Amino acid sequence: MLTIHVVTIFPEFFTTPLALSIPARAASAGSVVYDIVDLRDFTHDRHRTVDDYPYGGGPGMVMKPEPFFEAVEAIGARTPIVLLSPRGRRFTQADANRFATGTELTLLCGHYKDVDQRVADHLATEELSLGDFVLSGGEPAALAVIDATVRLLAGAMSDHESAYGDSFFERDLSAPSYTRPPVFRGHAVPEILLSGDHQRIAEWREREAARLSRLRGAGRISEDSSTG
Repeated sequence: MLTIHVVTIFPEFFTTPLALSIPARAASAGSVVYDIVDLRDFTHDRHRTVDDYPYGGGPGMVMKPEPFFEAVEAIGARTPIVLLSPRGRRFTQADANRFATGTELTLLCGHYKDVDQRVADHLATEELSLGDFVLSGGEPAALAVIDATVRLLAGAMSDHESAYGDSFFERDLSAPSYTRPPVFRGHAVPEILLSGDHQRIAEWREREAARLSRLRGAGRISEDSSTG
């Protein structure tokens, strides 16, 4: 069983999403337990202050290190302890696979302008980011990491094999998918998918996956060139 601790100043952010769909089914199956930890419970003033002005001046507020350290110590968290941060390495399917095979995962959600760097340097065991953009806080990123991870657990999906056909699962992109009707507003499903020839369908899917992966790679190279 996997235990996921989430340290946040907005515990209510997780209430509904984790009670729905695949995250809820994984919990009902006994494959995961969610432990949502209110960071403000580890403050020591009547205002439950979790942030302060940055040293050196500048705009915005910085989240203090003490509540994060005390929260992690109180729950006895073990590695991996992940700080969701735009400075982090990009989260990948390989990370979700790794987390899903473990027994514990702790996600630290920042907010405001930044988190004191000592949390990254001396508490978190890794920093992860969803991509090259900035969110209002770590909570949406934490939900994405949780969803990508728990869908791989036993009992999370009615068709568990579906997870292993997704994009990025031990390969790059997956082939396109189609369902009924066979023709919609003049747009037809590729005939091969209606043929019943499973070998040819498998070959077509491999070719399409490779083609889309090449296109995506070419797009990335073009984008990198244009921003260099």
